[in-house]
Amino acid sequence: MEAIKQFFSGLSWEQEFVIFTTLKVCIVLFGAVLPIVAYAVLVERKVSAWIQDRVGPNRATPFFVKYLPVVGPILVRLGIFHPLADGLKSFLKEDFTPAHVRKVYFWIAPAIAVVPAMLALAVIPFGSKLGDQKMVIADLNVGILFTFGIISLGVYGLVLAGYASNSKFSFLGGIRSSAQMISYEIAMGMSVIPIFMLVGDLNLSKVIAYQADGAWLVFKQPIAFVIFLVAAFAETNRLPFDLPEAETELVGGYHTEYSSMKFALFFIGEYTAMIAASAMMVVLFFGGWTLPFAGLNESATTFAMGLAHIGIFVSKMLFLMVVFIWVRWMLPRFRYDQLMDLGWRRFVPLALVNIVLTAVVLWALHPK
Repeated sequence: MEAIKQFFSGLSWEQEFVIFTTLKVCIVLFGAVLPIVAYAVLVERKVSAWIQDRVGPNRATPFFVKYLPVVGPILVRLGIFHPLADGLKSFLKEDFTPAHVRKVYFWIAPAIAVVPAMLALAVIPFGSKLGDQKMVIADLNVGILFTFGIISLGVYGLVLAGYASNSKFSFLGGIRSSAQMISYEIAMGMSVIPIFMLVGDLNLSKVIAYQADGAWLVFKQPIAFVIFLVAAFAETNRLPFDLPEAETELVGGYHTEYSSMKFALFFIGEYTAMIAASAMMVVLFFGGWTLPFAGLNESATTFAMGLAHIGIFVSKMLFLMVVFIWVRWMLPRFRYDQLMDLGWRRFVPLALVNIVLTAVVLWALHPK
């Protein structure tokens, strides 16, 4: 405590203001991510039930529902309380560590899997301003490079989980994950190069400002969007690219030996990565918090306008998350050779061609 007091006593008022406002944004963002993750699982279970002509989760009934005579049964039928029950179950289940695992790596792997996805959200502008506070934790001039650098660390958690489990199913899942994520990171990174050739800046707030003054970049760079979207499926290990888990082949892949909260951390990491990928696509291709209507694209001057911008951003992000969920239950899993062939022999050359075409068009329009 004394060290903390000495640290803050040496700061100016402006530095303390920046620290505390950033902490507030971090707390609010973290408090928003976990409920979105929890209810994204519920939406996924409901969408899968609807597609497969089932009812879906509708049984979790807390004790206080009896005090809600009309609303309570409706909430139960919608499955609103199932994420609460799942979270409580994850905390209360026995945390079993098999005797044959490499225990240190086995314990740290889930944390390594979830932290990079959380950190990637730090540079994403999810609104303009709320009062005097910019709605981004770190408005970096190299925001996209930071995002790719951080996201690439997530593979270490999956590889460590496969290695530490001392199971052939887990090991194969970890190896698949490393090869898959490295392959599609190249295509994903190349797909965004034309975006920054057009914008002329690596700052994500500048990318949004560029789209506020013109058309969304999804209309100017449709090839880049398709490559980024498919690569995002592969990066988040979602169907049809869930080869690292592949229940029909590998039982559960890299998390076969995990239980309790460590098992839940892998799913929190997966869904947080899905949130980060959806948010990044909103920023890069769909105008961020802007809309093509007059009066909504300027930076917020009132508190209500700031809330409206956050709502616009979150609505776009949730729509893309529903696309992730819908695709999972509509397409079959690729074979592993098809996955690698698509990444290396289709998307990498296509992304390179898109870069060259964008450069030629820009040179033709602005020869100087």
